[in-house]
Amino acid sequence: MSDAVQTGTKPDREFCSTSDAAQMLGVSLGTVQQMVENGLLDAWKTTGGHRRIRVSSVESFLRKRQTGAPAPVASVATTLRVLIAEDDRLMQALYEKTVATWDMPIQVKIVASGFEGLMEIGRSAPDLLVADLVMPDLDGFAMIRRLRADPQLAHMDIIVVTGLSVEDIEEQGGLPEDVLIYGKPIPFRELKGYIQARLMQMQRHARA
Repeated sequence: MSDAVQTGTKPDREFCSTSDAAQMLGVSLGTVQQMVENGLLDAWKTTGGHRRIRVSSVESFLRKRQTGAPAPVASVATTLRVLIAEDDRLMQALYEKTVATWDMPIQVKIVASGFEGLMEIGRSAPDLLVADLVMPDLDGFAMIRRLRADPQLAHMDIIVVTGLSVEDIEEQGGLPEDVLIYGKPIPFRELKGYIQARLMQMQRHARA
Protein backbone atom coordinates (compact mmCIF):
# COMPACT_ATOMS: atom_id res chain seq x y z
CA MET A 1 0.00 0.00 0.00
CA SER A 2 1.42 3.41 -0.94
CA ASP A 3 1.84 6.36 1.41
CA ALA A 4 -0.85 8.19 -0.53
CA VAL A 5 -3.38 5.46 0.22
CA GLN A 6 -2.33 5.25 3.88
CA THR A 7 -2.89 8.99 4.41
CA GLY A 8 -6.31 8.89 2.79
CA THR A 9 -5.37 10.75 -0.41
CA LYS A 10 -5.75 9.62 -4.00
CA PRO A 11 -2.53 8.49 -5.74
CA ASP A 12 -3.10 10.94 -8.64
CA ARG A 13 -3.91 13.90 -6.41
CA GLU A 14 -1.06 16.40 -6.50
CA PHE A 15 -2.45 19.17 -4.28
CA CYS A 16 -4.80 19.39 -1.31
CA SER A 17 -6.47 22.16 0.67
CA THR A 18 -5.30 23.56 4.02
CA SER A 19 -8.09 21.70 5.83
CA ASP A 20 -7.14 18.42 4.10
CA ALA A 21 -3.50 18.87 5.14
CA ALA A 22 -4.55 19.66 8.72
CA GLN A 23 -6.59 16.43 8.84
CA MET A 24 -3.73 14.37 7.41
CA LEU A 25 -1.22 15.79 9.89
CA GLY A 26 -3.59 15.86 12.87
CA VAL A 27 -3.00 19.54 13.58
CA SER A 28 -5.00 22.76 13.41
CA LEU A 29 -5.53 24.98 10.35
CA GLY A 30 -3.41 27.68 11.99
CA THR A 31 -0.50 25.27 12.41
CA VAL A 32 -0.67 24.21 8.75
CA GLN A 33 -0.71 27.86 7.66
CA GLN A 34 2.36 28.54 9.79
CA MET A 35 4.10 25.46 8.35
CA VAL A 36 3.43 26.72 4.84
CA GLU A 37 4.66 30.22 5.62
CA ASN A 38 7.86 28.83 7.13
CA GLY A 39 8.62 26.44 4.28
CA LEU A 40 7.84 23.14 6.00
CA LEU A 41 5.16 22.41 3.39
CA ASP A 42 5.21 23.25 -0.33
CA ALA A 43 2.21 25.31 -1.39
CA TRP A 44 0.90 28.01 -3.71
CA LYS A 45 -2.12 30.32 -3.71
CA THR A 46 -4.99 30.39 -6.18
CA THR A 47 -6.20 33.66 -7.66
CA GLY A 48 -8.88 33.61 -4.98
CA GLY A 49 -6.26 33.53 -2.24
CA HIS A 50 -6.76 29.87 -1.23
CA ARG A 51 -3.73 27.74 -0.41
CA ARG A 52 -3.07 24.55 -2.34
CA ILE A 53 -0.53 22.30 -0.62
CA ARG A 54 1.54 19.67 -2.42
CA VAL A 55 0.43 16.27 -1.12
CA SER A 56 3.95 14.84 -1.50
CA SER A 57 5.31 17.42 0.97
CA VAL A 58 2.64 16.46 3.52
CA GLU A 59 3.45 12.77 3.09
CA SER A 60 7.19 13.50 3.40
CA PHE A 61 6.58 15.36 6.67
CA LEU A 62 4.48 12.45 7.94
CA ARG A 63 7.19 9.91 7.08
CA LYS A 64 9.83 11.93 8.93
CA ARG A 65 7.58 12.20 11.97
CA GLN A 66 6.66 8.51 11.94
CA THR A 67 10.29 7.35 11.59
CA GLY A 68 11.38 9.65 14.39
CA ALA A 69 13.71 11.70 12.18
CA PRO A 70 15.36 14.47 14.19
CA ALA A 71 13.92 17.94 13.87
CA PRO A 72 15.95 20.02 11.40
CA VAL A 73 16.10 22.94 13.84
CA ALA A 74 18.88 21.28 15.83
CA SER A 75 21.58 22.06 13.24
CA VAL A 76 21.69 25.76 14.10
CA ALA A 77 22.14 27.09 17.62
CA THR A 78 19.00 29.22 17.75
CA THR A 79 16.90 29.69 20.86
CA LEU A 80 13.24 30.66 20.75
CA ARG A 81 12.14 32.75 23.71
CA VAL A 82 8.60 31.98 24.84
CA LEU A 83 6.61 33.94 27.42
CA ILE A 84 3.55 32.24 28.91
CA ALA A 85 0.95 34.36 30.71
CA GLU A 86 -1.26 32.05 32.81
CA ASP A 87 -2.51 32.64 36.36
CA ASP A 88 -3.66 29.08 37.14
CA ARG A 89 -0.85 27.30 39.01
CA LEU A 90 -1.88 23.87 37.78
CA MET A 91 -1.76 25.11 34.20
CA GLN A 92 1.62 26.71 34.87
CA ALA A 93 2.99 23.39 36.13
CA LEU A 94 1.52 21.57 33.14
CA TYR A 95 3.21 23.99 30.75
CA GLU A 96 6.54 23.59 32.55
CA LYS A 97 6.49 19.79 32.67
CA THR A 98 5.29 19.30 29.10
CA VAL A 99 7.54 21.85 27.41
CA ALA A 100 10.52 20.43 29.31
CA THR A 101 10.04 17.14 27.43
CA TRP A 102 10.37 18.81 24.02
CA ASP A 103 13.82 18.38 22.55
CA MET A 104 13.93 21.89 21.12
CA PRO A 105 16.03 24.99 21.81
CA ILE A 106 13.44 27.08 23.62
CA GLN A 107 13.61 29.29 26.70
CA VAL A 108 10.36 29.60 28.65
CA LYS A 109 9.29 32.22 31.19
CA ILE A 110 5.92 32.07 32.96
CA VAL A 111 4.04 35.03 34.47
CA ALA A 112 0.70 35.13 36.27
CA SER A 113 -1.00 38.25 34.88
CA GLY A 114 -1.13 40.62 31.95
CA PHE A 115 0.61 43.27 34.01
CA GLU A 116 3.51 40.93 34.78
CA GLY A 117 3.56 40.00 31.11
CA LEU A 118 3.97 43.62 30.01
CA MET A 119 6.69 44.15 32.59
CA GLU A 120 8.61 41.09 31.39
CA ILE A 121 8.18 42.07 27.73
CA GLY A 122 9.46 45.54 28.57
CA ARG A 123 12.62 43.97 29.99
CA SER A 124 13.13 41.44 27.21
CA ALA A 125 10.65 40.94 24.38
CA PRO A 126 9.99 37.25 23.63
CA ASP A 127 9.69 35.70 20.18
CA LEU A 128 6.33 34.18 21.11
CA LEU A 129 3.68 35.07 23.67
CA VAL A 130 1.22 32.38 24.80
CA ALA A 131 -1.52 34.01 26.85
CA ASP A 132 -4.67 33.22 28.75
CA LEU A 133 -7.40 35.85 28.59
CA VAL A 134 -8.92 35.74 32.08
CA MET A 135 -6.21 36.89 34.50
CA PRO A 136 -6.00 39.20 37.53
CA ASP A 137 -4.73 42.82 37.54
CA LEU A 138 -4.63 43.12 33.75
CA ASP A 139 -6.38 40.54 31.59
CA GLY A 140 -5.16 39.09 28.32
CA PHE A 141 -7.40 41.32 26.20
CA ALA A 142 -5.86 44.50 27.60
CA MET A 143 -2.33 43.11 27.43
CA ILE A 144 -2.64 42.10 23.77
CA ARG A 145 -4.22 45.42 22.79
CA ARG A 146 -1.36 47.32 24.40
CA LEU A 147 1.19 45.17 22.63
CA ARG A 148 -0.47 45.65 19.24
CA ALA A 149 -0.60 49.42 19.86
CA ASP A 150 3.19 49.55 20.31
CA PRO A 151 4.92 49.77 16.87
CA GLN A 152 7.99 47.95 18.19
CA LEU A 153 5.90 45.01 19.45
CA ALA A 154 3.04 45.04 16.93
CA HIS A 155 4.37 42.02 15.04
CA MET A 156 5.11 39.79 18.04
CA ASP A 157 3.76 36.26 17.57
CA ILE A 158 0.80 35.77 19.92
CA ILE A 159 -1.18 32.63 20.68
CA VAL A 160 -4.19 32.69 23.00
CA VAL A 161 -5.16 29.58 24.97
CA THR A 162 -8.47 30.20 26.70
CA GLY A 163 -11.53 28.60 28.18
CA LEU A 164 -13.72 31.37 26.74
CA SER A 165 -16.00 30.69 23.80
CA VAL A 166 -15.89 32.57 20.51
CA GLU A 167 -18.99 34.46 21.60
CA ASP A 168 -17.39 35.41 24.93
CA ILE A 169 -14.34 36.76 23.12
CA GLU A 170 -16.47 38.80 20.72
CA GLU A 171 -18.43 40.27 23.64
CA GLN A 172 -15.13 41.52 25.05
CA GLY A 173 -14.31 43.31 21.81
CA GLY A 174 -12.55 40.47 20.03
CA LEU A 175 -8.86 40.01 19.29
CA PRO A 176 -6.59 41.05 16.40
CA GLU A 177 -6.93 38.82 13.33
CA ASP A 178 -3.29 37.71 13.46
CA VAL A 179 -3.67 36.23 16.96
CA LEU A 180 -4.12 32.44 16.94
CA ILE A 181 -6.85 31.29 19.34
CA TYR A 182 -7.02 27.82 20.88
CA GLY A 183 -9.45 26.49 23.44
CA LYS A 184 -8.51 24.69 26.62
CA PRO A 185 -7.33 22.07 27.48
CA ILE A 186 -3.93 23.29 26.37
CA PRO A 187 -3.32 22.15 22.74
CA PHE A 188 0.27 21.01 23.23
CA ARG A 189 0.48 19.26 19.87
CA GLU A 190 -0.46 22.44 18.03
CA LEU A 191 1.86 24.56 20.18
CA LYS A 192 4.76 22.21 19.52
CA GLY A 193 4.11 22.28 15.77
CA TYR A 194 3.94 26.07 15.76
CA ILE A 195 7.20 26.37 17.69
CA GLN A 196 8.93 23.89 15.36
CA ALA A 197 7.85 26.00 12.38
CA ARG A 198 9.00 29.20 14.06
CA LEU A 199 12.39 27.67 14.86
CA MET A 200 12.76 26.64 11.21
CA GLN A 201 12.16 30.25 10.19
CA MET A 202 14.77 31.49 12.66
CA GLN A 203 17.21 28.86 11.44
CA ARG A 204 16.90 30.02 7.83
CA HIS A 205 17.44 33.63 8.87
CA ALA A 206 20.53 32.61 10.85
CA ARG A 207 21.98 30.89 7.77
CA ALA A 208 21.26 33.83 5.44
